[in-house]
Amino acid sequence: MADATWAEAPEALPSPVVDNHTHLDFNFRGAAPRTPAERMDEAAAAGVTRAVQIGCEVESARWTVEAVAADARLVGGVALHPNEAPLHASGEHASGMDYDEAFAEIARLARAPRIRVIGETGLDYHHTGEQGRAAQIRSFRDHIALAKELDLVLQIHDRDAHADVLDVLERDGAPDLTVFHCFAGDAGMARLCVDRGYYLSFAGNVTFKNAGDLRAALAVTPLERVLLETDAPFLTPHPQRGRVNSPAQVANTARCAAETLGESLERVCEVVNRTSEDVYGPW
Repeated sequence: MADATWAEAPEALPSPVVDNHTHLDFNFRGAAPRTPAERMDEAAAAGVTRAVQIGCEVESARWTVEAVAADARLVGGVALHPNEAPLHASGEHASGMDYDEAFAEIARLARAPRIRVIGETGLDYHHTGEQGRAAQIRSFRDHIALAKELDLVLQIHDRDAHADVLDVLERDGAPDLTVFHCFAGDAGMARLCVDRGYYLSFAGNVTFKNAGDLRAALAVTPLERVLLETDAPFLTPHPQRGRVNSPAQVANTARCAAETLGESLERVCEVVNRTSEDVYGPW
């Protein structure tokens, strides 16, 4: 993080949108502490009126269950992140929980009110080497089965693992509602995902100057399959790149999406908001 200060609030959108993936339990060291309620108040002023809070390890998932119960602007998702699963499987996780214990706790928390998502789950070959891949794939498959059992949305984390992610989904059968969080593929992968009925969620990195391939993927995605997110406090969009992200910054990503898709900002907001409710249900 080049500048450990919060990104400045953007100009308000013409109509509401949803941040469909954020981590309100994270605070960057060095940034002035801000409560989740303060961040959501700022977001609402920018037109980002609701969010999906994601807890991707056991303590974060517990926090998420409590947070979404306390704030009607939030619904939640819980999972073991792909980089957490191998640590549990090898006995190296700081919590001391083995994989079976940790996943059982996620499965219990997933049944809590206002939890609508199993995620983020998937594969990450960037941070975890070959020695952890079997544990990641096992965890991914377990989360897919849990999403189908509970009829919840699946949110996928896919980093440097496109082919294997798609293969696991094809072999196991994706849940009816499957979202690629922070989509990172190219135009060809976007078309394939759309053909399979998946939703593609675009984060602040689609606004980066060097993200031409990602904008090309967005350009071939039907607006009805597009979701928007921050992945806050990470991936702050241009022109605030390098500062600490928060849900309000969806407004900047929405402007980039409208330009890339050749749509009005008003239509992007209206369709993305409607799609968010189609996927996650009413708040």
